[in-house]
Amino acid sequence: MPDHSQAPSEPVVTRSFPDSSVGLVTPETLHFDQPLALSCGRMLEQFDLVIETYGELNKSASNAVLICHALSGDHHAAGYHSEDDRKPGWWDSAIGPGKAIDTNQFYVVSLNNLGGCRGSTGPVSINPETGKPWGPDFPVVTVEDWVESHALLADRLGITQWAAIVGGSLGGMQVLEWTIRFPDRVRHAAVIASAPKLSAQNIAFNEVARQAIMSDPQFLEGRYLESETLPASGLGLARMVGHITYLSDDAMKAKFDRDRKVTDFQFDYGAEFQVESYLRYQGESFTKRFDANTYLLMTRALDYYDPASRHNHNLVEALANAKARFLVISFTTDWRFSPERSEEIVNALHTAGKDVSYLKVDAPQGHDAFLMDIPRYTNALSAWMNRVATESKEYTV
Repeated sequence: MPDHSQAPSEPVVTRSFPDSSVGLVTPETLHFDQPLALSCGRMLEQFDLVIETYGELNKSASNAVLICHALSGDHHAAGYHSEDDRKPGWWDSAIGPGKAIDTNQFYVVSLNNLGGCRGSTGPVSINPETGKPWGPDFPVVTVEDWVESHALLADRLGITQWAAIVGGSLGGMQVLEWTIRFPDRVRHAAVIASAPKLSAQNIAFNEVARQAIMSDPQFLEGRYLESETLPASGLGLARMVGHITYLSDDAMKAKFDRDRKVTDFQFDYGAEFQVESYLRYQGESFTKRFDANTYLLMTRALDYYDPASRHNHNLVEALANAKARFLVISFTTDWRFSPERSEEIVNALHTAGKDVSYLKVDAPQGHDAFLMDIPRYTNALSAWMNRVATESKEYTV
């Protein structure tokens, strides 16, 4: 008589990913023992950087592309960390086989910057001198510091020159700084939805966000991790303020208009309108994945960046030694980093005699458009990157 005491095992079902996806990816932590001198005058004696790589580095190491992330970004730019992941990396729309940044042609490196909260050394890391989280004792870092650490990363990976460096928003500032600081180490530079420096209005938005965080009773002067708490309310408010600036009025109208969750007014201060509910959700979910001290640090790095200030407040002079070919892209409804700010970069590059292509994309999505698959934008980036790929095959570093 057959034994039915043990049911037959279920077949293992593995998730299939689209052909255009890099699929499952695993982050890597690289440790650096060499000290890094920071703009603030302090020294990091050692540090870690977390990276992800997609594609293969060719024999001449001429096909490497660096991805620089924006304020709330990290190393996870494409693919999935597990088969259960609901969402891919933050720029999966652009990175992968056959996509604009084609991993069949390029070796793509994405990292979490110093001061981040996704594994690279930052406020949530343990301070080796105290055995406690760095918290507010972590030094304020700048775009210049990030680029210096990127160069050490490139050395570690055996990349003497990047085929291209690409970034949007705060990432675009890092791209710009690369061409200024290490002109011989980058052949192409894509600066997307960015600016050569923040306007007073942008600095003001960042300050409101910081005050929201620091005014939270659970902030505890930045030492909340030591007390096993979080300034969730303040960080959530900061994200809500920021998120409003990333969307255009047209985008918010199309998505929410004045739609309400309930038919009748409740005459209280609950989330009655759909836009209120959306912002509260964004704020709450952000607190589960981001660190408040990191948010303070990243916004301050944004505030400080101004390469022209190091060159007699002259952007043309700041870019005089750049050797890269540039692609600059802006979006018509981006009022946080308006087209006029991108055009400042373009005009300075043109005056300095540099090779620059410029595209202003008519898109209703606002600042967040640089993360989206908008045909005119995607096609232009693809065409430009294809030219980079062709040149890389012929180039010997």
